Amino acid sequence: MKVVLLAGGFGTRISEESMFKPKPMIEIGGMPILWHIMKEYSYYGHNEFIICAGYRQEYIKEWFANYFLHNSDVSFDFRGGHNEMTVHESHLEPWKVTIVDTGYNTLTGGRIKRIQKYVGDEPFFMTYGDGVCDVNINTLLDFHRHEGKLATLTAVIQAQEKGVLDIDEANSVRSFREKRASDGQPINAGYMVLQPEVFDYIEGDNTVFEKGPLMKLAKEGQLKSYVHHGFWQCMDNVRERDFLENLLRTGKAPWKKWERVVPRQR
Repeated sequence: MKVVLLAGGFGTRISEESMFKPKPMIEIGGMPILWHIMKEYSYYGHNEFIICAGYRQEYIKEWFANYFLHNSDVSFDFRGGHNEMTVHESHLEPWKVTIVDTGYNTLTGGRIKRIQKYVGDEPFFMTYGDGVCDVNINTLLDFHRHEGKLATLTAVIQAQEKGVLDIDEANSVRSFREKRASDGQPINAGYMVLQPEVFDYIEGDNTVFEKGPLMKLAKEGQLKSYVHHGFWQCMDNVRERDFLENLLRTGKAPWKKWERVVPRQR
C-alpha cells in the first residue's frame, strides 16, 4: 500500500530550524524525522511513499535527489578530461518516493486532495511528517480491514494538547474536536488508513482535514480508532526534538526497529 506523508507545513513552533528547512526535514540522529517515519513503514513492508510538500519543497526534492549519491561508494575518474562516476556499492532502501508540490498555503485536507491521482482508487496510509511511533503498522491495517469503515486513525492516550477524540465502546469515533490544555483524553496520533472514498469528503485547498472530513466521517460512523498503548511522540518544538535525539543516542528509541529482522511483506 502507498503511504502518504504530510510534509508541507511551516513548523513555526520550531522556527530555530524550520526557517531553513521544512519541519519534517529537521534531523534526529543525523537523519530527517521524515526518513525515520518512512523507515517505520518500510520495516513492515510498505515502501511506496507520496510526500505532500509545500513550504521549502525544493529542500525535500534536493535531499532525495542526492540520497543515492550520499549513500553509495563511488569512484570519480577525471582522467582524460572526462568525469566518469562508478558506483561500487549502495546502501539504500527499496523505496519509491513521489514528492508533490501541494502548494505553499494549502491546508491539510487540500494537500491530501491534491495527491489523489498518485494514490488512485485504492486504500492508503496517511500520517503527519513530524512524529514517530512504535505502532504495528500491519496490525493497524488488519484492524481497519476488519472494521470495514472508510477511515481508521491511531489514537494514543496522553495528557497533551492535541486534537481530542470521543470514542465509544465499539471503538467508533463519535466526535473529533480541537485540543484543550486540560484534556487527558485519547488524541489523534495520525498513522491512518483511508479508503479512496475519503477524497470525496475534501472540498479543496482550504479544507482542514481534521475539522471537516474527519468530523463528517465521525458523524456518519465511518471513522474508527485503533488505540495504541505504546510509544508516540511528535516534534513540535526544540524540547521534543532533543527528547527524541536523546532516545536515539542512548539506544532507547522505541520506533527504531529496522536493525531487527524485517517482518514478511504483505
